[in-house]
Amino acid sequence: MVSIVVSLTSTTYLCAACLKPVTFFKITKFPSGAMIKIDYPPYQPKIKNETGPPGAAGREMIFDEVRKKWVVLTPEEWVRQNFLQYLVQVKKYPASLIAVEKEIKLGDLKKRFDIVVYDAASKPWMIVECKEMNVELNKQVLDQVLRYNITMQVPYLVITNGSYCMAFQCVSNDLKALTELP
Repeated sequence: MVSIVVSLTSTTYLCAACLKPVTFFKITKFPSGAMIKIDYPPYQPKIKNETGPPGAAGREMIFDEVRKKWVVLTPEEWVRQNFLQYLVQVKKYPASLIAVEKEIKLGDLKKRFDIVVYDAASKPWMIVECKEMNVELNKQVLDQVLRYNITMQVPYLVITNGSYCMAFQCVSNDLKALTELP
């Protein structure tokens, strides 16, 4: 696997809430040319229209196979559901080791990650941040998943807009852009 090192600077602060050192990373050089094209498996999602109150427009819903529930079909949700199918069908990650849209705390802020894949010991292993297809994968999107990783501390980070994705491995204080998903 060929990798490109992403230029980072880091600063360590003492967390006021837990009194432990927390390291924040800032990207100084974003990797260009590290995009991974995703070949999605055939997938027939379950979609339904849910009617709203009288006079209100209905909503299109998609069944999330991992969460086992119907969710509103937004452009980002479409990307998330297809990427989940890729992880389960192509990469063969067990659905039982995948969490979708769970809340995490970043200091006093409450955020929700898109996808976390756990290892066999139930330890967070990979964070996936999904964006709708017309969103460019850039430094701001990578910064978002890096902020989530302050809490999660996973070895792999992925950002995707459905058409392409970028994968990174966290090694010590380096972030290596990967040419394929782990």
